[in-house]
Amino acid sequence: MITFRDVKKAYNKKEIIKGLNFTINEGELFVLIGPSGCGKTTTMKMINRLIDPSSGRIMIDDRDITEKNPVQLRRDIGYVIQQIGLFPHMTIAQNVALVPKLKKMKAAEFEKRVDELLTMVGLKPEEFKKRYPSELSGGQQQRVGVIRAMAANPSIILMDEPFSALDPISREQLQDELVKLQKTIKKTIVFVTHDMDEALKIADRICLLRDGEIVQLDTPENLLAHPANEFVIEFIGSKRLQQNLKVLKGYRDRDIEIPSEVAGNE
Repeated sequence: MITFRDVKKAYNKKEIIKGLNFTINEGELFVLIGPSGCGKTTTMKMINRLIDPSSGRIMIDDRDITEKNPVQLRRDIGYVIQQIGLFPHMTIAQNVALVPKLKKMKAAEFEKRVDELLTMVGLKPEEFKKRYPSELSGGQQQRVGVIRAMAANPSIILMDEPFSALDPISREQLQDELVKLQKTIKKTIVFVTHDMDEALKIADRICLLRDGEIVQLDTPENLLAHPANEFVIEFIGSKRLQQNLKVLKGYRDRDIEIPSEVAGNE
């Protein structure tokens, strides 16, 4: 679906991204995580050409993204950010319908789509679609931000730390909703976070970056059961490794042996 082939990015001759090679599968919720400055947001922004690589190729469905008009590319890819970015002078319905309108979708179609999406995230259309962003809570606004990215039915959705500014309760609710939603919509989602608990909860696979390089790319279970090196253990934390592995074992009903360096004292 999305393939990086020896992708590099440099600023002022300093290499930030150092030859990334990986593939994100169709319908996968793929999480990019790592310390501040590791290149996770840069990597994600190269997918919709908000940032262009210095070298290498990025392919979507075996087609180089540089072959496509960048404006059209961005309209075909949903994008959710931490700051939400709703237009304050537009109603919720107008915000959600913005990209479908730009893509010349018929009014009856996008009006129906707005109602469907609002219902999907627990916001009653008759109650919310005529409101303005300032009349919604932070969690409600972020729900609107998520469904706006889905409004034109893109196959790919990019999410850049979308829940990090929310209070813990709202954040947990939205994580749960995203996991539930993904089972229905089956989009290819690239999700950037700095929160390992969030990554373990929502991801099909996690790509842990350090200094612009991949340290480990794996399922949550394998990341916890078989950390690649000391950096992975330190980044996750041995106590969190132990606790989360037990949770995942119960939650996903997988028989995973806890490695000795993680198990600690029971």
